[in-house]
Amino acid sequence: MSDSKYINLAVVGAAHGIKGEVRVKTFTGDPLALGDYGPLRTQTGQELVVAQVRPAKDVVIVRFKGVETRNDAEALNGTELLVLRDKLPEPEEDEFYHVDLIGLRVETASGEPVGTIAAIHDFGAGEMLEVKRPGAKPALVPFTQAAVPTVDIKTGVVQVEPIAAGLVDDEDDGDAGRPDGEG
Repeated sequence: MSDSKYINLAVVGAAHGIKGEVRVKTFTGDPLALGDYGPLRTQTGQELVVAQVRPAKDVVIVRFKGVETRNDAEALNGTELLVLRDKLPEPEEDEFYHVDLIGLRVETASGEPVGTIAAIHDFGAGEMLEVKRPGAKPALVPFTQAAVPTVDIKTGVVQVEPIAAGLVDDEDDGDAGRPDGEG
């Protein structure tokens, strides 16, 4: 695992009050632990250190060292807060950080290459792996046990079941599947 892999822990939202506090939506198990990961990095390379964090409805209110005014806080709106992957605990069995999956080879159980994972999406019905396939359009594969029975981070291979993954074209001509043969 490369030390250069950053993971997005949170996104800064609107300023809160006049003393430099901001609303932050976290993606951590414990939102109040945001400061436990050390300095957070922005996309521009700026380091932010959490001075104080407290809960709010669906976010946490954070004060960063050096962010003293509402104007300073407003300038951070929309900023992603990143941390090096190696600062995070290892995931539990059958849990994965997205950054660890992107770039893995995708194969069938027989070892037939399918492509590589380009991205992970969640459109509301569950996570989908975007698989970049050579000579074909990218495919969205449901990240379920049926479609993706094996993920081996160490070998860099994700195994898919082509039918459950939706990678097999339906060869039904419209009436071959009907018992009476009528279309």
